[in-house]
Amino acid sequence: MYPYFKKSIIAVLSNKIDKNDTIHQIKLLWSTKLMNITLYIDADAFPNLLKPIVLRAIEKLKIKTFVISNKKVNIGKSEFISYVIVEAGADEADNRIVELLNVGDLVITADIPLANRVIEKNAHAIDHRGELYTIDNIKHYLAMRNLMQEIRDSGEPTKGPAAFGPKDTQNFANSFNKFLQSIN
Repeated sequence: MYPYFKKSIIAVLSNKIDKNDTIHQIKLLWSTKLMNITLYIDADAFPNLLKPIVLRAIEKLKIKTFVISNKKVNIGKSEFISYVIVEAGADEADNRIVELLNVGDLVITADIPLANRVIEKNAHAIDHRGELYTIDNIKHYLAMRNLMQEIRDSGEPTKGPAAFGPKDTQNFANSFNKFLQSIN
C-alpha cells in the first residue's frame, strides 16, 4: 500500500492527475495538507465586508496571499500579502492567477470561468457567498452561467444576483473557515 500512496503523492505534486480518477479528491486533499497553500484573491469585485474576515485568517494562519486586480485594492496590511496590479482587460487578473496557481492552492472569486480554470489545475475555489466549487459542481455552475449569458444576449431582461449582505458574509465566513480547518 505504501508504494501506491507514494505514487499518488508524486502524481499530485507533479500535477499529473486524471480528473476521472475516483480518488482525485483524496489526492487533492493530501496535496493541500502536504504543501503550504497560497491564497489568491480575485480582488476587482471583492466585497468590503469580507476583507476583515480574510485578513484575520491570513494573519492567524500565516497564509501567503496574492491580491490580484487591475486597480488598487487594499484588504489590509500584512507581511503575508502581496498586491499585484495587472493591466486593464477582461481576463488579465484571471490569467495572472492561473499562471501563478499551484496544485492545492485556494482562489477566492465570483468569476465562474476562472473557478473552472482553477479546478482544472487541481486547486480550490470559493466564491464570495461561500460556495466551494469542486470538480463535481463546477460544470453545473458554468452551464448555468453560460445559459444566463445567452438569455441576456438574446435581449431578454434578467435579474442579477441579490445584493451582497450580512447573510452572504456569514456563509462565506463559515465555508472559508471550514476549508481552512480541513487543511490544518
